[in-house]
Amino acid sequence: MKTLLVVLFFAIIAAAWARPKELYTDEFDNIDEDAILASKRLVDNYIHCAKTGKKCSPDGQKFRDLIPQALKTRCEKCTETQKTKIKKILKWIVENRPNDFLEIEALFDKTHEYRTLYADELKKENIILPALKKA
Repeated sequence: MKTLLVVLFFAIIAAAWARPKELYTDEFDNIDEDAILASKRLVDNYIHCAKTGKKCSPDGQKFRDLIPQALKTRCEKCTETQKTKIKKILKWIVENRPNDFLEIEALFDKTHEYRTLYADELKKENIILPALKKA
């Protein structure tokens, strides 16, 4: 009986470790971020959504809702494609709309802990965040 319990215990542990990692839906993998970034209207809409949570497209609202968890978990549920797209969009916004980035950052990272947490990774990707504004 003890042997059976030990085997069962290890079988449960092995099953838990072998379970595939839960990822976000891959619907975001197919967005055309280049088309979005090329359209001032679309960029304005997504930025407004991120800042206010109002007048969001369904994709914009889903993305906005996922931001806190993705930041907190280092995007552990993101697919590799999503991580690549996020870095591309982040680089674009900090280079082209730095004030908007700072406003969005203030909403989702009030203490700037994620700025610090991701500093090395951003540096490797040549993503230079805009300087924080003095209060």
